Amino acid sequence: MKLSRATSRAPGHGVEWEFDRLTFSREFSRNVVTRLLVDRAEHGGWELDRVRITPDGTRRVVLRRKIIRQLRATF
Repeated sequence: MKLSRATSRAPGHGVEWEFDRLTFSREFSRNVVTRLLVDRAEHGGWELDRVRITPDGTRRVVLRRKIIRQLRATF
């Protein structure tokens, strides 16, 4: 299982999305991958963005979560 992270800015004031890219080899069963993704969603606040299954059986998963930054108050 490989991990990589990237952050990109979405439209809106003070809202950013953090993306987490995971790659699962074909040795991981569907049930194991599901359990791992559910665990990350429940404990890390991630949601599923996309899943791609390559012809060799490798699963490429992209998770995302919203980052809300507090804007500075101006007086």
